[in-house]
Amino acid sequence: MTDQQTGRQTDQQTDQRTDHRTDQRTDQRTDQSETYLTGYAEILAGAAGTGRRLTRHELEDRRRLGKQAAEAGHSLRSLVRLHLDATRAAWPGGSSVPGPGVTDTVLAAVAQAVDAFAEGYERAQRLAVRQEEAARREFIDDLLYGRSDLGRLAERAERFGLVLSHAHAVAVAEGPDTYDDTAPVTRLVETALISRFGDRRILITTKNGQLICIAPGDQDDVLAFFAKQAYAATDGSRVAIGRPQTGAGGVVHSYEEALSTLELAERLELDDPVLRAADLLVYPVLTRDRQAMADLVLSVLGPLRGARGGAEPLLRTLEVYFDAGCTAAEAARRLALSVRALTYRLERIHQLTGANPADPVHRYTLQTAVIGARLLSWPAQEI
Repeated sequence: MTDQQTGRQTDQQTDQRTDHRTDQRTDQRTDQSETYLTGYAEILAGAAGTGRRLTRHELEDRRRLGKQAAEAGHSLRSLVRLHLDATRAAWPGGSSVPGPGVTDTVLAAVAQAVDAFAEGYERAQRLAVRQEEAARREFIDDLLYGRSDLGRLAERAERFGLVLSHAHAVAVAEGPDTYDDTAPVTRLVETALISRFGDRRILITTKNGQLICIAPGDQDDVLAFFAKQAYAATDGSRVAIGRPQTGAGGVVHSYEEALSTLELAERLELDDPVLRAADLLVYPVLTRDRQAMADLVLSVLGPLRGARGGAEPLLRTLEVYFDAGCTAAEAARRLALSVRALTYRLERIHQLTGANPADPVHRYTLQTAVIGARLLSWPAQEI
């Protein structure tokens, strides 16, 4: 026998084994599907013979079988077709054509049986969806607040597409409204990210009315795109991005950094739509010793309360002056003042505090005190 003939014979044997295994799987699926037709032929025969409708017990039995089919992962479409094929095979009268009355009775029974089966199937599907949503929400709560064993949390995370042994970063978007997982804005942002990045182990969720994106720490483009989409979808939200952190607890740390950044932006009245915790690290450092910062604010800026109109107008003048790079003309424009009026205010601050805003030696102390005042909400709140 030549090598070519031997090869053809081997291929034929392989094809035969493959066909045999395919036939076995097909027969197995058919046998499994047949279990969902249990009692169906008897129902059709009873309807054709007596004209009766399905009993309560039969309807419950059909619902139970539908539930089992859904739990086994069968498609409803294939199961409905299975019922229709069984109806045709068991059609009363064999090859003869049944009378109109019998036809109507049997078709009514078929409708009842299939409807009850589909009802049980859909109940199981809805229950599965609710259970999945509950499990997802429980996981999100545990992940963002660290209320679960970290090892167990890492195991559960893989089910939702996260590998917590890697570094992750969290972005939080805060809009004019509150959002939950079913909100159109949430779906819109999630769809945009999936369309752009596909399966990149990204998790979109909500917490306390805020949109949240958890992404691998080395994929900053994902978080930047999320910020852009969230800003557009919420008609002008503010997004804070925490630093990448490693491990199951790293997600919590990055999330808390993002929340702190949002709070910081509100206190400092920052206008940037996207804020990164890494760019604002100096502010937590400044407030780490709250008492020391309070002493600095009161000792440096406290005398401004003796000015006409209180400390707020002069404090605002200093804030804008520093933001404008200590350029008097630009600061005056932002405050809608003349340069002369601005110069007068700066001189007044010098008189009250003893610190000259135009002097580089005094400028750092004044600017640090101004930042501290905003962080501590002074003078609106006593410190």
